[in-house]
Amino acid sequence: MAHHKSAVRQHRRGVRRAAVNKMNKSALRTEIKRVRKAVQDKNVEEAKSLLPQSFAAIDKSVKKKAIHKNKGRRLRSRLSQQVENIAPAPSKA
Repeated sequence: MAHHKSAVRQHRRGVRRAAVNKMNKSALRTEIKRVRKAVQDKNVEEAKSLLPQSFAAIDKSVKKKAIHKNKGRRLRSRLSQQVENIAPAPSKA
């Protein structure tokens, strides 16, 4: 444990920042899971409607530096590709 006043303050600050980062990352993962679930269920409308929300969560995490900007770009790209590649269910005609 830190002994100097400044080190104690920095430790407290680090604990607070870690909690904020954890909260942001958790919200981000939840949004991504919702989109991926819609993709897995081949629900095009739901996936496309959830995409802007997940992009907002990704951008917010990048802005708060909870994740690296390149990781944010990679996540956005992959989610977009997954949503675009949803094949419609074959009709039973």
